[in-house]
Amino acid sequence: MPSSLFDRIANSHPHVFRAFSVLADGEHHLQRIMDLDSYWETPLQGTPAVIKPGGELPADAVVSGEFDLVYAGGTLSFLHAAVMAKRYGRSVLVFDRYISARSTRDWNISRNELQRLAETGVYTAAELDSVIVRSYKTGWVEFYLPDGNQKRLSMQNVLDCAVDADRLLGISKEKVLSGVRNSVLDGTTFLCCYRFPGHVVVEVEDRAGKRLYYKAKVLVDVMGVLSPVARQLNEGRPQTHVCPTVGTLASGFENADFDTGEILASIGPAEISEGKGRQLIWEGFPAEGEQYITYLFFYDEVDSPNDKTLLGLFETYFRTLPEYKRPGKQFVIHRPVYGIIPAYFHDGFNRTRVIADDHIILLGDSASLASPLTFCGFGSMVRNMQRLTEGLDRALREDSLGKENLAGVSAYEPNVASMANLMKYMCFNPGTDEPNFVNEMMNEVMIVLDQLPPRYREAMFRDELRLDELVTVMLRVAVRYPKIILATWQKLGVQGSAGFLKNLAGWAFSSTK
Repeated sequence: MPSSLFDRIANSHPHVFRAFSVLADGEHHLQRIMDLDSYWETPLQGTPAVIKPGGELPADAVVSGEFDLVYAGGTLSFLHAAVMAKRYGRSVLVFDRYISARSTRDWNISRNELQRLAETGVYTAAELDSVIVRSYKTGWVEFYLPDGNQKRLSMQNVLDCAVDADRLLGISKEKVLSGVRNSVLDGTTFLCCYRFPGHVVVEVEDRAGKRLYYKAKVLVDVMGVLSPVARQLNEGRPQTHVCPTVGTLASGFENADFDTGEILASIGPAEISEGKGRQLIWEGFPAEGEQYITYLFFYDEVDSPNDKTLLGLFETYFRTLPEYKRPGKQFVIHRPVYGIIPAYFHDGFNRTRVIADDHIILLGDSASLASPLTFCGFGSMVRNMQRLTEGLDRALREDSLGKENLAGVSAYEPNVASMANLMKYMCFNPGTDEPNFVNEMMNEVMIVLDQLPPRYREAMFRDELRLDELVTVMLRVAVRYPKIILATWQKLGVQGSAGFLKNLAGWAFSSTK
């Protein structure tokens, strides 16, 4: 029998009800989705303080353990914690509100990018090969045009390896637990931290409601978009843009191509209703065996009037899935995948988002430094693993754990920050955009990329474009599609345009140009 949680959505979200109620762990996923959707219910202002002065630590608090690093959040954190523990010999505690080392999404990455983990000396090539459950030959990007003449842009070596996220996280968790000084806690919720001159004390609550205290040289916040630490440090506005994403890992599709990755695929104009609008985009990737993963998502401003709830997007996903991939008679959902991918517009020549404080550092989606266009948090973490771990170990060795020093241990990349501005063009605005604007614009981008050497397309979708290459693409698109000039004014405005120019200038004077 459906639980009361299912009863709450039976009428309002019938497609989600039917799909989730037959899953063995459907209620668990439904609860997690509702927890993530609490993001939209949290006011931007009036955020409660979770970073407190040491003098407020309860007099009867008893410290249950001392560690170099305490990680709040137990998914991507394990990749970082494993390197800190195994390579640098740091004592670490990782805790998670749910079950640690379990992801709500699977990951795609190129093989060369994944090998960055082997360069740490902590992961072997064999271990990394074991988490690649499928490699595909070619990927493509395509945006809908009513006449069917859209450009399908094919590319190699872009997100072409499907990674079993839980398998990789499990290997990482084992590496953490192989150290006798390390610990992992499930069912443990972050409450707050108390900051002292040389350390922090982290207060958590276990499933039974018992409050525990742990001392750390550094609190590593990897709690994602719901991070109350990020919200406090950024004055209630930790993100400027978001990409709500839902999907399934399933088998039994009639028209799934297991040799090809569908990196971005729109199949219709923007969905518009009552002054709201969003351009829905699909992704499809072959996974392990006969399994196939599909995602539905859209880009949006964090304060737009659109329904950005994952629950609402899942209803749209199940309702429209047959228009993208046809479920056959043997169609089976193995598990849902979902998340809110964050983005932040840096209005400056360098990083403007706050990602650290004294004895506190933010990583992954808590830091919101990745581009949501393709690479997202996993790719950013892997790409920057060496400097994120080496830099933090240096700060620990030198006891340089103040805000300024820890802020330098960052995954910020000037090229990625500049490229993330392009996401603004993909945020549909019903007040200014024609229904097929995003598709038309992106189709012109695909045509331009097709006319340039293959490196351009591969670099763009791996967030590796050089500054001169981006300028080349932008100028060619402007010549082909003059509407982009007006769209720039409408999408970015004076402040946004100035900010984009600052980002480009910062990139020009950086080492990554």
